Amino acid sequence: MTETPAPTPDPLLVSARTLVVDLEGTTSAAGFILGDLYDYARPRLAAWIDGHAADPAIAEARQQVIADASLPTDASTDAVVAVLHEWMERDVKATPLKTIQGQIWAEGFARDEISSHFFDDVIPKLRAWHAAGVGLAVFSSGSVASQVPWFRHSPDGDLTPLITDYFDTISAGPKKEAASYDAIAASLGVAAGELVFFTDNPGEVSAALEAGWQVVAFSRAGEPFFEADFGGASVVSSFDDVEVVLP
Repeated sequence: MTETPAPTPDPLLVSARTLVVDLEGTTSAAGFILGDLYDYARPRLAAWIDGHAADPAIAEARQQVIADASLPTDASTDAVVAVLHEWMERDVKATPLKTIQGQIWAEGFARDEISSHFFDDVIPKLRAWHAAGVGLAVFSSGSVASQVPWFRHSPDGDLTPLITDYFDTISAGPKKEAASYDAIAASLGVAAGELVFFTDNPGEVSAALEAGWQVVAFSRAGEPFFEADFGGASVVSSFDDVEVVLP
């Protein structure tokens, strides 16, 4: 006797003008970022800091590391790099680390020495939602300097024409604070209730909900927050489980 296949559940329907996506664990594997990209940046940190000492962003990042780690004001590059390595080992979402890594990664992407990673379900849905008129933006702890080449050098070609704007912890603020989502809404010119945030981080879910956003939480097998407690947010495991439509 042939068994009747189980019915495919209907996708979660979300009405929003703009979708804002997190990257690590949501669109892309955390292991790739913490593995391949961290491994690329780690041996290049010292040379980059010294070689770009005149860059205001790098100079500010260096001083912020010194301040945050309570190092002497004249700390050597080796001492600064030792702190950065420690932060990388603990996956600390520190802004100066993200700034320096972002520049290193941007050059690596430009040289075709590294490429980005997206889960198979992500890119087709981003293309479809963009074609339907849904705005797409990014909010990641990784710097904007790394976000743009991440989308430009995707496995399926240049995705930057799909993206309206990019936000990081410098331009918007910490990802676990509601005020950051208020700032993004104001920058995009979209009401909070017409925005939806895709993330796999419970703390980010709470902050975006507090700001009045719609939130879809991602629980992907093998990712750091798989089967975490996402409070009152809708939980899915794939972009295929969601359909975003304009209001």
